[in-house]
Amino acid sequence: MLEDQAESKVSDSNTRIHPRERTYIGISWKQRYQGSNSTMRLSFVLVSVLFLPLIEAQVPHWGPCPEPTVQPAFNLKQFMGRWFEIAKLPAQFEKGRCIETNFTLTTDSSIRVVSSEILKGELRKIEGIGVIEDIKNPAKLGISYSYVLPYSPYWILSTDYVNSALIYSCTDILRLFHVDFAWILGRTRTLPDTTVEKARETFAKNNIDVSRMVASRQQGCDKTL
Repeated sequence: MLEDQAESKVSDSNTRIHPRERTYIGISWKQRYQGSNSTMRLSFVLVSVLFLPLIEAQVPHWGPCPEPTVQPAFNLKQFMGRWFEIAKLPAQFEKGRCIETNFTLTTDSSIRVVSSEILKGELRKIEGIGVIEDIKNPAKLGISYSYVLPYSPYWILSTDYVNSALIYSCTDILRLFHVDFAWILGRTRTLPDTTVEKARETFAKNNIDVSRMVASRQQGCDKTL
């Protein structure tokens, strides 16, 4: 089409365009087209590599992540210490029982994170780091268990620091849909049913689907951190 337009303009001005120039015009358009396609293909590959395992592990929801309210005036130092997983949305990376996490303050805005579970009779641990990503909103932490992976959202929606905490994490996939994780944590291995039910209601009020939330297994936990 570009060639036709070029030839039409040339005819009007009674000037001939050199065949090489017509070829150059055609190649430029083709290169731009191929370059655009290559960028799109690369983007698709990157999205597939980074997010496909996540998508396969979780149930995706249409639309972007919800924007839940988080713990006001969150105190990172008071949140430190040992937390046990009471209930969760099923997560592919958590397959064991007796799951717990120990948080240790390293600076005013960063923490050491050690999570553990008992799987096939063995105590398995993983260590990561957490940071306050926005000092104006300290309840929105980011946690990473690998130097090559970005921080994942780790938002404290609610906590009294001494009994229970509600955690939420969500990742947008091109803002078309999202996958999320939610946890109810306790300072002890069990919490009253009323506390768990109230926590589920808090998630629901923030447009977080916890219909698939299951109780974590905290029985027979002889090995600890």
